[in-house]
Formats: sequence, C-alpha cells, structure tokens
Amino acid sequence: MSTVFQKHQDALEQHETMMGPARGRLAVALDLLTDSLALVGQHGVYCRSERYIGKPKMDIALILEQLADAKELVQSAMETIKAGANR
Repeated sequence: MSTVFQKHQDALEQHETMMGPARGRLAVALDLLTDSLALVGQHGVYCRSERYIGKPKMDIALILEQLADAKELVQSAMETIKAGANR
C-alpha cells in the first residue's frame, strides 16, 4: 500500500519547491479537498433528497459541509503561515 507522500509525490515536490514544505503540503491538501468537493457535489446531483426537493441527500450535504469547513481551515492556515513569513 502506498502512502499519501508516494501517491502525490509529483504534486508535493512541485508545491514544496515553490512554497516550502509546510505550505506546499497544505496546498496539495487544499487541491485534494477541492477535488473531493467536486466529486461529492457531482454525486449529490444524482442522490437527491425525497424530503427536500432540489437538495442532495442529508449524508451528501453533511459531507459537503465538512469538506468545505476543512478547506476553509486549510486556507486559513496557509494565510497565517504566509503572513508569518512576510514579517
């Protein structure tokens, strides 16, 4: 079984070279979260709630919310690290 560092080696190398290890890893994590949000969002198009017409099922909605929250936290961490580096 490969590790996250092996699976995403190319992206990690590219981002870590441009931004440093911490920000580079956060950037790759942000890309993964963005891709996950898109995939779950596509799934939500087909798994519609019977109770709330036009909305995704509750489990899909909760997953989307949690992924969006995680993405916001990663973005905030990246901004904090960048601000500290610019002092």
